[in-house]
Amino acid sequence: MADPATYRPRPGSIPDSPGVYRFSDAHGRVIYVGKAKSLRSRLGSYFQDISALHVRTQTMVTTAAKVDWTVVGTEVEALQLEYSWIKEFDPRFNVRYRDDKSYPSLAVTLNEEFPRLQVMRGPKKRGVRYFGPYAHAWAIRETLDLLMRVFPARTCSAGVFKRAGQVGRPCLLGYIGKCSAPCVSRVSAEEHRRIVEDFCDFMAGQTTTYLKRLEKEMQGAADVQEYERAARLRDDIGALRRAMEKNAVVLGDGTDADVIALAEDQLEAAVQVFHVRGGRVRGQRGFIVDKVEDVSTGDLVEHFLQQLYGEGDTETGDPVPREVLVPELPGDAAAVTEWLCTKRGSRVDLRVPQRGDKKSLMETVARNADQSLALHKTKRASDLTTRSLALQEIQDALALDEAPLRIECFDVSNLQGTEVVASMVVFEDGMARKSEYRSFNIKGVDGQNDVAAIDEVISRRFRRYLEDRAAEAEALAADVPGAPVGIDPDTGRPRRFAYPPNLVVVDGGAPQVAAAAAAMEKLGVVDVALCGLAKRLEEVWVPGEPDPVILPRTSEGLYLLQRVRDEAHRFAITHHRKRRSKSMIDSALDAVPGLGEVRRKALMRQFGSVRKLKAATAEEVAAVPGFGPRTARAVVDALAAGGGAPAVNMATGEIIEQDE
Repeated sequence: MADPATYRPRPGSIPDSPGVYRFSDAHGRVIYVGKAKSLRSRLGSYFQDISALHVRTQTMVTTAAKVDWTVVGTEVEALQLEYSWIKEFDPRFNVRYRDDKSYPSLAVTLNEEFPRLQVMRGPKKRGVRYFGPYAHAWAIRETLDLLMRVFPARTCSAGVFKRAGQVGRPCLLGYIGKCSAPCVSRVSAEEHRRIVEDFCDFMAGQTTTYLKRLEKEMQGAADVQEYERAARLRDDIGALRRAMEKNAVVLGDGTDADVIALAEDQLEAAVQVFHVRGGRVRGQRGFIVDKVEDVSTGDLVEHFLQQLYGEGDTETGDPVPREVLVPELPGDAAAVTEWLCTKRGSRVDLRVPQRGDKKSLMETVARNADQSLALHKTKRASDLTTRSLALQEIQDALALDEAPLRIECFDVSNLQGTEVVASMVVFEDGMARKSEYRSFNIKGVDGQNDVAAIDEVISRRFRRYLEDRAAEAEALAADVPGAPVGIDPDTGRPRRFAYPPNLVVVDGGAPQVAAAAAAMEKLGVVDVALCGLAKRLEEVWVPGEPDPVILPRTSEGLYLLQRVRDEAHRFAITHHRKRRSKSMIDSALDAVPGLGEVRRKALMRQFGSVRKLKAATAEEVAAVPGFGPRTARAVVDALAAGGGAPAVNMATGEIIEQDE
């Protein structure tokens, strides 16, 4: 690892102007490319005290052995040069989006004498016009089947086309009228190209103009009593309308727009983009990115726009529409907008939708991004090879004697110091074992003292384990016949805390780890490994060490620890909400005389939640077994008077929670 001081530029040598810079390693490979409004200010930030840098930036500057830069005139020029260098050098520390799947597109090979309509995947080629991408290849073929009776263009391969010309007979599509058969000279090259150009215009959104033209021709044919031609034109119009109905209108103003949404966590992000043309969704595409540098949502948006529209021409890059809707504006929004305008050749509106159809469509795209990220993580977690690698990386990083086949993670949740609860989740062989999950109500802790809460929950968990182990040892020593180890002889079921983990993970940093270590040491538990995962920088803390263990951002071991921590957090929040709901209804119903625990449980069974119970009428409450009209009225009045209502986020409508 290099010391950044060894290649730091001399004071005053860095210009105070816009530019693009690149860090290279000892072998001359470019590992990071960035741009800046002021090169002096930006590069100076990399050569401060290394402990003050973000952990990912630390890795980058210690891997590098050289930095150089190029001065440019404007921020837009910096944006263009940055993209060019990223594409040329493919630096390992820059964000690079990759398709989460191979999306097919409808391609028109305009670079051939007789253009062909076909399904195409992979990188875009010059001279080929693309429509889509589509979610499925069958969707393209279904659309083509409807349109080919109106636009009878060639769809066959070069071999089939050549063979048909040699034998003088067209294929089946030529006989049934779904191909104009240029292979046997039924139409000339110019006539066939006009058919293809009409098809491209229709697919590009010029549907109304073409339909009106067909309707006019149909009326003209009917006027001169060419009824067969008029009937065919009528059927053509019907086929076009059916094809159009497959893409519902999502933007009533007929806007051309790309709608981009992200779903992200600390390690990865999923991006979905809907291509809207003429107010209709013409294509959808998804990307996944590993966060190998410290980036905000705005930074991710900027990098994605560079990659999506970065090519110099629209034949190889996605065309820039009139509007680009994003979840958050980039930091250099003005420069990015000017760059997009240059790419399009006219005005581009880059903005965050605030209301109406565009806001609703953004929410739909965001839901797709959430599902895409969840699906990506599910596929990654279910892979046996990946799980084995993750466990091996954790074993190596923590210097464990064996792989942590059973991991238990603990998290604490509370609401402003009240209703303190904790969760314990279990992962075996890298997979969640939900039947082993446990929840704890923390009783001996006042206020927001998560360190004391960790001490209590760890003590209770391992105290139960030691008690169960001692009971089994006594039974074996007395030669008492009983159930196998780990099985309760009274119930025949597994003991709740019978099996010790190989690794305990706590949600937090050094203070939480120290509290857990003290609790385990007090009980004499010395054969269980312990670590903590801090949220802010995803640092792994171990007992007695002043510095955290830093796992690479692409590490499968770090990903597994993060997933375990997130699951513990989710389970703790779920249990906390149940406790809070019970507390809320208890506090609200305290004023109702004679309403005991049994009838309170009956209310919750009937209505399911405090919100539904508050919305119920006296007649609906009276329908619950054990309630008469007078008691039902008292319940409704008590709930209407309030009591124990938590703070609410007015922007989202969600209860404000605090979890530690």
